[in-house]
Amino acid sequence: MKRSTPALSAALALTLALGVLSTAGTASAHDHPGADADTARHGRYGTKTPYRPQGDPDRYQQPPRGFRPVFTENVARHGSRAMTGSEDGDAVLAVLAEAGRQDALTDLGTRLAPQVRSLLTAAATLGYGNLSALGAREHRQTALRLEQRLPSLFRTIVADREPVVVETSGVPRAVASADAFTAGLTAGDPGLTGLIGAPVTEKDLLYFHKQPQNADYRAYLANDPDLAAVLARNEADPRTAEAARHALSRLFRADFVTALPVDEQVSFARSLYEVYSAAPDLAVEAPSVDLSRYLTAHDARWLGYLDDAEEFYQKGPAFSGRTITYRMAGVLLDDLLAQAGARADGRNHNGAVLRFTHAEEIEPLAALMGLPGSTEGADPEQPYSYRNNPWRGAEVVPMAANIQWDLYENAPSDGGPADHLVRMLYNEEEIAFKPSCRPIAEGSHYYRLDELRRCLAHD
Repeated sequence: MKRSTPALSAALALTLALGVLSTAGTASAHDHPGADADTARHGRYGTKTPYRPQGDPDRYQQPPRGFRPVFTENVARHGSRAMTGSEDGDAVLAVLAEAGRQDALTDLGTRLAPQVRSLLTAAATLGYGNLSALGAREHRQTALRLEQRLPSLFRTIVADREPVVVETSGVPRAVASADAFTAGLTAGDPGLTGLIGAPVTEKDLLYFHKQPQNADYRAYLANDPDLAAVLARNEADPRTAEAARHALSRLFRADFVTALPVDEQVSFARSLYEVYSAAPDLAVEAPSVDLSRYLTAHDARWLGYLDDAEEFYQKGPAFSGRTITYRMAGVLLDDLLAQAGARADGRNHNGAVLRFTHAEEIEPLAALMGLPGSTEGADPEQPYSYRNNPWRGAEVVPMAANIQWDLYENAPSDGGPADHLVRMLYNEEEIAFKPSCRPIAEGSHYYRLDELRRCLAHD
């Protein structure tokens, strides 16, 4: 069950006792931070949203004359997966069972339990937390598109027998994502067989949020009073209770809902949302499961906003003026620069470096780099909402989210040292680096490697 921190329970109790709810007063749940076209498209499944490539390859900028791709590297989240445990499904089933004993289920409510059980069975059969068939397909197809974008690079990798380095967090779903991705590469070009190295586990690089050097980050999650207070305020917002009550009213008789304490109604609704948002990732393993009818779009968007707020404050830009949630991603940004630099300087001849990790690494990296949607922290007095901040879990870190750098090299006619340019793709959309980085020309997506070394420097 996705909930915030140990400090949240105490802060929530205090918030409720003091009657400190939302500054929005008693607004309807249908008038929440996200009742707009943006969240209608992207706000329903949050960070569990299955992957969709962005951008149009036909509109990518061409490199300057004389430059050719010589190296590519990525950082990718694992693909779609089973939920990591059965707690939320079990919680939903327990309330449904009690309502059944009291003959308190609506016609819609009677149909929910078999759907949840089918989803849990599919997840258990696959293995909780493991990569799903959809997740494997996401990575295979991403790999094929990579080859199609850079055909001359992969021809050179095969012709010159250049190594393709593969690194993972060591967690099974990340390793399986790497395997699916490299299988896509070899399916596209069998000549890559034998050039792709076995996955190497790099926990300090690709699972840094769990490592001893980042104990201060875990202390922030467990004990930070500002974090606990802002998440408690969301939980105590009257719109949370309203959305929960509306969701339950569609499944249970009115007297059963009224008898449930508000905190139990909210807990059930949030567990239902977690199951609801996990279902699309298991579309192959549980094809008959369709939970879309059990939450209205309005209720799903509000509950999805609560999840997005947790992600924003726990892993993303968080509070303005504080870097605790993302400075630890410096190790990964430094490695991107180091690998590109090593190839440019001739210290190795890797054709590609492929990294497979988790949302806990992609979200901080996006914030550190100032990628689209991750550019703004929230003022403690103006909490994050969809109306005042561009961060969206479905866009920043969907399943199989990826950041790709391509290195281009020229061959000077005077025989001098080569120049090197980098362009970046984010979920396969060609994007600019942050504004402090100067491209080679106004509006260009190409940057000199030395310029990136300068503008991406961090403490």
